[in-house]
Amino acid sequence: MSDTPETSSVLPAAAAPVAPHARPQTLPLVALLVAVLALAAAAWSWSDGRERIRDLKTELGRRLAESGKDASETRLLARNADDVMRQINEKVAHIESQMTTSQQQQLALETLYKDLAQGRDQWTLAEIEQVLLTAAQQLQLAGNVKAAIIALEGADTRLQRVGKPQFTALRRAIAADLANLRAVPSLDEVGASARIEALVARHADWPLASAQGSETTLAPRRASATNLGQELWTELKRIVQIRRMEGSEAVLLPPDQAYFLRENLRLRLLSARLALLAQDQAAFRADLRAVSEMLERYFNTRDAGVAAALKEVKRLSGLQIAIRLPGIDASLAALDAYKGDH
Repeated sequence: MSDTPETSSVLPAAAAPVAPHARPQTLPLVALLVAVLALAAAAWSWSDGRERIRDLKTELGRRLAESGKDASETRLLARNADDVMRQINEKVAHIESQMTTSQQQQLALETLYKDLAQGRDQWTLAEIEQVLLTAAQQLQLAGNVKAAIIALEGADTRLQRVGKPQFTALRRAIAADLANLRAVPSLDEVGASARIEALVARHADWPLASAQGSETTLAPRRASATNLGQELWTELKRIVQIRRMEGSEAVLLPPDQAYFLRENLRLRLLSARLALLAQDQAAFRADLRAVSEMLERYFNTRDAGVAAALKEVKRLSGLQIAIRLPGIDASLAALDAYKGDH
């Protein structure tokens, strides 16, 4: 609508320089045509503008609608993302809580294991200490080297099963004590005691020297019963017998003293057996020397039993029963040192 005044203002300008001699009939037609064309152009331009504006509005509306839809989807996605993040945070918090609980449980288990390990070590040490004390008592009181060796070997086997390096020093000390005990010369106390008991059991069968008699030759009795003198002589020979005693002294013992002699011999043998068990070397040899002297002086040394008894007594006298036994001080000291450190 604004293009119309501009057209009317142009027309007088265009018509002003026309010469007076031009045809006046063609001027209105040209002006009208120009005006119509201008009006058509303006109308077309206005219509085209409106179409473009409408298209722009449509496009803008469509764009706005799509933008709104995208915004809705974005908001929906944002809400979904928030939900997912919240779930993830909850799961992470739950996992962290479980990890914290697991760490606490692990610490508790480690503490419990340490307590149990310490308790087991203390129990093992208590057992080892009892075994070592038993071995020491066997050595000091009974002199039983074999029992002490068995006890120390058992203690070392127990420590080997535990298999902990902190017991290495204790095992070394036990090994050193075992080497010292194994180097001790062995004495068969049971066998020696049995040999003495055998002598005690046979002592009543040994004949005394006073019962030894030389062979007497009796004159043959004549068949003649009338020779009274020969018969009397034969009877006298039967009643009175002449015996020769070996040695410079003739020991004739009545039956009651023979009994006490055998009892004294038995007591000496039993005393030698007690000295053997007590490892009293001096008393052991003194008792056996007394037994040997009684056998040589009062018993018939020609008898096989007495001769065998003398040989057995001499062999027993040669035994070394007083053996200096080593202790297990190294093992006990190592045990005390470990207990002091822990």
